[in-house]
Amino acid sequence: MTTTLTPDMLVAAYAGGIFPMAEHRGDTELFWVDPRQRGVLPLDAFHISRSLAKTLRSDRFRITFDADFAGVVTGCANREETWINDMLATLYGQLHLTRLARSIEVWDGDDLVGGVFGITLGGAFFGESMFSTRTDASKVALAYLVDRLRTGGFTLFDTQFITPHLQSLGGIEIPRAQYRRLLNTALEIDAGFDRQGDVPDVYSLLQRNAQTS
Repeated sequence: MTTTLTPDMLVAAYAGGIFPMAEHRGDTELFWVDPRQRGVLPLDAFHISRSLAKTLRSDRFRITFDADFAGVVTGCANREETWINDMLATLYGQLHLTRLARSIEVWDGDDLVGGVFGITLGGAFFGESMFSTRTDASKVALAYLVDRLRTGGFTLFDTQFITPHLQSLGGIEIPRAQYRRLLNTALEIDAGFDRQGDVPDVYSLLQRNAQTS
């Protein structure tokens, strides 16, 4: 598409069940995607494994929310093949200023080593991308993200597509029609990404996960 995409147009597209992508980082155009089979991560299906719980308890990583949104987007785009071009990175940054686009950062000391970002609308979280430069960093980010979505009253975690990594964490594919029904219901919910407050301590997170799983 050649029409200049605005943040409002992007939000309307997500609310309608579609999302934009670029062919590659240097591409100046975008195209709309509406998968027949949609990837979702049911919030009640995500389970913290014993090995991931061990990593969380090790206190190896420090977690923040919205501390370096641009850094997470850059980390997600910093790969040989990416669908995040400059136009999308700019739009995500603009949505972050309105608190609709959010990020979770994973730090090893002062180094940003993992993270995930996405867009919130009502009770839906549209996961855009995640990255990791340390073992388990992206899984740690997802654990904190899922905990925040659960406590904030979200009902839909849209992952767009399913990868083996997401599948191992409980991600599934559902038909487009089913996704649209879940989306329409989620958009009517008054969820709150900041409802939980500060980053929870790891033991509270693990306890809530055990109660949900």
